[in-house]
Amino acid sequence: MMSSLIPRLTVLASSILIASWFFQGAFRERVSGRVHSGPLEEVLEHITEQFVDSVDQSELVDSAIEALVNGLDDPHTSFIDSQSWDSFRLQSGADAEYGGVGLEIVRRDSLVTVITAIPGGPAIRSGIRPGDRILSIEGESAKNWDTDQVANRLRGRRGTHVNLTVNRPGVDEPILFRLTRAVIELRSVPFTKLLRGSVGYIPLQVFNETSGREVEEALNSLRQRGMKSLILDLRDNPGGLLAEGVAVTDLFLEDQLIVLETKGRDPTTIERIESTTFESNADLPVVVLVNGNSASSSEIVAGALQDHDRALIIGNRTYGKGSVQTLYQLDTGDVLRLTTARWYTPVGRSINRDPGEALDMRNSESMKLALNGQMVALDNLEGRPVLKSVGGRSLYGGGGITPDISVMLDTLSTSEEEAVQRIFRSAGSFATGLFNYAVKYVQNTPSTANKIQLGNSDLGLFYQELLLENEAMLERSDFESGYRFIKYQLEREIALHAWGPEGAFEQTWQNDTQVMRALEVLEGKKSPEELLEVAIGN
Repeated sequence: MMSSLIPRLTVLASSILIASWFFQGAFRERVSGRVHSGPLEEVLEHITEQFVDSVDQSELVDSAIEALVNGLDDPHTSFIDSQSWDSFRLQSGADAEYGGVGLEIVRRDSLVTVITAIPGGPAIRSGIRPGDRILSIEGESAKNWDTDQVANRLRGRRGTHVNLTVNRPGVDEPILFRLTRAVIELRSVPFTKLLRGSVGYIPLQVFNETSGREVEEALNSLRQRGMKSLILDLRDNPGGLLAEGVAVTDLFLEDQLIVLETKGRDPTTIERIESTTFESNADLPVVVLVNGNSASSSEIVAGALQDHDRALIIGNRTYGKGSVQTLYQLDTGDVLRLTTARWYTPVGRSINRDPGEALDMRNSESMKLALNGQMVALDNLEGRPVLKSVGGRSLYGGGGITPDISVMLDTLSTSEEEAVQRIFRSAGSFATGLFNYAVKYVQNTPSTANKIQLGNSDLGLFYQELLLENEAMLERSDFESGYRFIKYQLEREIALHAWGPEGAFEQTWQNDTQVMRALEVLEGKKSPEELLEVAIGN
């Protein structure tokens, strides 16, 4: 399990399925096909009519529904009121008539700041840049707004206009932009790489409507460039559309093999989803990278390929989001998001993980701060059920997908981590300092190189900026003890601003222990069978 100390918000588009549920009252029970008044309705009537003080019936109903939902003790079941539902539809991209301006944003101090402008979107076409700080939208000050507030104001029907004013570093006067909203297409595969001449690398960020096609196109492109083996990176992929998870799995499995099973309340009702196309990549050795933030459809892909002995899984145990939610739209316009089934891998491993176990892991003393800013810990395999893959390999159950080879990221020593934690506390928002320095560095240091190499003088300037901008009581000794972490983070941030996600990967992949382990096990492997021998001997 892992969490990030340097968070960043990206608004991702996905499609959702709404199942309509129309009922004849807020508190009617359905028993054996018959609808009758329940005790909740009677209690509501007595309270509304007879309670000593006047009450708001709608507030009572909302409170009762909230109690019902909370009583299920399920983090994925929720009640979404009609107003929030409209916002949810905008954020999820469920309404094709709604669009945005194509910005990735984050809160920095009191203002929301642009991280990137999505290629081809209205914002980048109008000239908005990373580092621009949003001062106002439609003339209303955006100071102290959070990212959700800004995102909601920027969204609207495609073809409509929105005015926003930004402050740009190095420019004295605010800049006004008039943007025309459009439907934003977000790529799930931001780039591809060929590592060490013949190892393809495909990072899959999310499962949206185009993920299967994008991965297939990436595979074809990499083969043309000389790919002999593949790393499919599902780390930090939160999931998305089930159909696209199946589509990606299809690219590596023969047809008519089980990809997953769903089981609801009735144990005799099992839905099996099978692969439907003959794999065109039968000869390709594949490593799948996962971590504690790989969830949902990511776990379906990793679990199916592992169960069928088709890929080697490397990294850390996945999140364990293995349940199916159905959306029921009520007469009132509100929506009930209800867990109705659970997912199982082809050999019967439950993907769903006990939320309490994940919480215990996050609070565990074994958690360590990694160089990339995530908190990580190796899983304890004691007491976990063991199942067999199709080929007879031992696989761990108990929720989530446990890798064939567990690899920790490069973590800080105790003294390094303690120093960095003190910096976090003393220097205000460390992430803000990184961001501001990176924006200035890219603006003031034109470079054609594809890698950032900072020296002591650069780190010294960053230290001074942290002191000045945050008015921090920052000990020089802590900065020196955390030097390795700070240098890594600052170089990555600059590369991200200069060249985007591909540049950030190029900057850091040789320090990524999981990528390096994948390259190690793929070296010299000419077939999936040769690769799986590594897992058997591990």
